[in-house]
Amino acid sequence: MELVKKLKVVPGSVTNTIENLEKRGLVIHEPYRGVKLTEKGRSIAINVLRRHRLAERLLTDFLLLDWSEVHNAACKLEHALSPKILNPLENALGNPKTCPHGNPIPTKKGKLVEIETKPLTDLNSGEGGVIVRIANEKPDTLKILGRLDLLPESNVKVERNESLTTPLSILVNGKHHAIERKLAIHVHVKSSNMIGGEIE
Repeated sequence: MELVKKLKVVPGSVTNTIENLEKRGLVIHEPYRGVKLTEKGRSIAINVLRRHRLAERLLTDFLLLDWSEVHNAACKLEHALSPKILNPLENALGNPKTCPHGNPIPTKKGKLVEIETKPLTDLNSGEGGVIVRIANEKPDTLKILGRLDLLPESNVKVERNESLTTPLSILVNGKHHAIERKLAIHVHVKSSNMIGGEIE
């Protein structure tokens, strides 16, 4: 049901797609336990992710599109990025480690390195840290976060986080803001008391 909600399609479409992927050896479907990628499936998924996130970098770094506009465009552009194009593109971009939203770009060898983070909503009052990534790349969400300067590598401090039903009071780049929890949960932070933490 999660896939049905996420993809906004009828259950039958998801069932047919999963069956097709399973026949191709890309996923393993265990009834009542869900679906997981096989090694072959993961390799393909990582390659698509690499092309997508480099395409996002191309659109923001070279074409200067706003970070809220690049996700859907990159979904189309990624299909045109062959291996012959991808490696020179990565070099031209300066070998970025993340997409514009802070999410890691897989390496040429298919390695995906993530930094340990926690959502802004999990920080206590008085706790701060550096924004690492934005988990939700929907344009409306990114536009709001951009207006609040809640961008990767920005420093943020939670001034007040007292209730699960009220907005968070935060300080970012010297400015005070209130942010709804449904938005703050997508802002992932490496807090000042988190140690190390690269996850492969």
